[in-house]
Amino acid sequence: MSTLVVATKLFTPARRVGVVARPRLRARLEGTLARGHRLTLVSAPAGFGKTTLLSDWVAGQELVGWVSLDEADNALPRFFAHVWAALAGIGLELDPAALDAAALDAAVPTSATVTAVVNEIVRAGQERPDSHWLLVLDDYHVIETPEIHEAMAFLLDHAPDQLHLLVTTRSDPPFALSRLRSRGQLIEVRAADLRFESAEAREFLNELMGLELTETDVQALEERTEGWIAGLQLAALSLRGMSERGDVVDFIGAFTGSHRFVIDYLVDEVLARQTADVRAFLLRTAILDRLTGSLCDAVTGGTDGSRQLDELDRGNVFVVPLDAERSWYRYHHLFGDVLRARLTAEQPEQVPALHRAATAWYAEHELMGDAVRHALAAGDHDRAAYLIEAALPAQRRARQDNVLLGWIRPLPDSVVKRSPVLSILAGWSLMMAGDLDGMERRLDDADAALAAGARDPVLAATWADTEDLRTAPAAVWVYRAALAQARGDVPATVLHARRAWDLAETEDHFVRGAAGGYLGLAAWAAGDVEQALSTFGAAVRSLHAAGNLTDELDCTVVLGDMWRTAGRPDRARRLYEQALAGVSEPYPRATADLHVGLAELDLELGDLVSAEAHLETAKVLAERGSITENRHRWYVVMAQVRVLAEDYPSARQLLDRAEELYRPGFYLDLRPLAAIRARVELAAGDLAAVEEWARDHNLSTDDEVSFLHEYEHLTLVRLLLATRTSLVDALALLDRLHVDAEGTRAGSLAEIDLLREQTRQLLGQPDRSALPDPLSERELEVLRLLGSELTGPEIARHLFVSLNTLRTHTKRIFTKLDVNNRAAATRRGRELGLL
Repeated sequence: MSTLVVATKLFTPARRVGVVARPRLRARLEGTLARGHRLTLVSAPAGFGKTTLLSDWVAGQELVGWVSLDEADNALPRFFAHVWAALAGIGLELDPAALDAAALDAAVPTSATVTAVVNEIVRAGQERPDSHWLLVLDDYHVIETPEIHEAMAFLLDHAPDQLHLLVTTRSDPPFALSRLRSRGQLIEVRAADLRFESAEAREFLNELMGLELTETDVQALEERTEGWIAGLQLAALSLRGMSERGDVVDFIGAFTGSHRFVIDYLVDEVLARQTADVRAFLLRTAILDRLTGSLCDAVTGGTDGSRQLDELDRGNVFVVPLDAERSWYRYHHLFGDVLRARLTAEQPEQVPALHRAATAWYAEHELMGDAVRHALAAGDHDRAAYLIEAALPAQRRARQDNVLLGWIRPLPDSVVKRSPVLSILAGWSLMMAGDLDGMERRLDDADAALAAGARDPVLAATWADTEDLRTAPAAVWVYRAALAQARGDVPATVLHARRAWDLAETEDHFVRGAAGGYLGLAAWAAGDVEQALSTFGAAVRSLHAAGNLTDELDCTVVLGDMWRTAGRPDRARRLYEQALAGVSEPYPRATADLHVGLAELDLELGDLVSAEAHLETAKVLAERGSITENRHRWYVVMAQVRVLAEDYPSARQLLDRAEELYRPGFYLDLRPLAAIRARVELAAGDLAAVEEWARDHNLSTDDEVSFLHEYEHLTLVRLLLATRTSLVDALALLDRLHVDAEGTRAGSLAEIDLLREQTRQLLGQPDRSALPDPLSERELEVLRLLGSELTGPEIARHLFVSLNTLRTHTKRIFTKLDVNNRAAATRRGRELGLL
């Protein structure tokens, strides 16, 4: 499901009939079309005519994408959804997956997100070499999200010559402006440029606003406003109602002071000179970000909203048309701010009622995000709760995680506790944050709310009648299974999942899929891969039947991991590739995680080129959306790539980031990050760090073995082999691990048996003195692996070295043994007692 695009935000503001001609500024803007130009920055305080200047100039251009920004656009999905839609509107057919709301809640840096833009414009430019595409971001100062700034900076650095970015803003964005300036790639229009000169002020006041001011009057106002256009417009509106020359002179004489006081004074004058009906309309509709006739009627209780907006537009009373048909408007930002301040000061008791009316209109038109926002602004938390409950099923199926989190956080605790559905949602949000104890308390709240609703029909009647409410009793047990899973409590996971399964109806595919999934995970945790594959596979099919495509693909990643454990990486690859073949644009959030899974399989084969290609694809897709609990995996796999390149500092940094993103919860932690880091340190030769890890985690060769701790125990064995200590105990541990894995986990046996052979060889202490140039310990280890069935890339991965490093070791071994191939080296090693 894609982020909802508000069409009115994409309309270039309608060109007004009466606009002051500004040839000096238009000539400067023409430089926007020059080859090599990157950015046109129109930066000035509020009311300097930034938007009017650009909208008037781009009206003469052909391919213009316009986005009117507001504070809500700080959410990455919303920002890029509107940018993508604006570009699509001028013929740049970008990846529709960019419209996925959850695409961009990824914590991965956002630089790659704009790669699709760059590539598409390059392609389109080849077809239309004489064309230019203009992207206007209006009111960019509202953007505070660092990831958006990074993505825009990346676009400026890599944009083809035919794309030109134009930005209006009240403050300079954090772009490399000095570098763009030095390269001649920046056009700047500042407040000093936008100020009306005397001739422009005279044209505006007398010709456009219909006043009859003397040259002295115009000069006085121009000096006192310093050419500030909004101030001149406010002054003109006040002067329109003055027929006596003395009143005009007195007004202009009193017109002085800082912008703030001038605004306060003039808005008082403007509002005071409106009819009571118009003034009431302005104040009541000030709570709205966007205005249309029926919405205004809903808020004001009137029936003439469209006429009022039309008259305000024709009267230049600070409304901005948002579409060519003039059906949608907004107030000038500064004017809107002042109106809201006046409303709060004069009629504070009316504000909640106005927001409630807006809530009702938005809910009726199924614009749930705006409906919830106004309900919260009204302080009507019960209404907000009901609306969230009603919208939850659709949002959950699409995994609109950020939207859900933004809705649940502002609700008071008492409101959440009264609703079983919202208590479950709050528990889920706490699990996403890693607060498992808090999650458990919320699940207790859900149980308590269900019990209270059973006793009190009045309370139950306040809940939205949805699928989520009907399945809430079973859903509580599903999330308790998730909680037990996160805590590593396999018996409790099974118990809770079975209770959820028993409570679910046959048609409750989502609950059955989730419950079956946890039963499958429990079987996997117990090491019974065959049962895990059967149960978890059925759970994936249930999610498919429920229409939860994102969760289905997410679980497909886990199913592939199970096949790898079973020693069938080929089945895992086929599963991932079939899943990818079955998705279409816009890509579901879990698509990135499938590519990470393919990269892991490539690494096992030593195919670094393919692995890095999948990781790059995953990175781009993850910025549009990756499942929260999987975000760390990309960094883990990329760290393994850096290890193979012997770039250990980068590998450590990548694991640092993985630790920041890791969230316990839905899936087994079979390869703990601490153990993965220990293997990196082993490859880097920092044995002291690995020994410290083993002590901190109380690992011993005498431990009981289990699949959940198998990776840690195998890492411990690798440490003992590297230090040549406790080898007899290491072999005994490996023998127990072999027994535990035998018959079900062929993937585990491959590593266990390899380490057993290495341990036995070390215990045999072969005599290498027969060689004139004895093999080193590392070369002897390589020789043993050359005698195995492992391929060269697989040996390199096992040793945590690059393929080139392995080739260097192999060449030295061949030279010392006087052979020229692996088979001969193995035979010679046996002859010398080395193998």
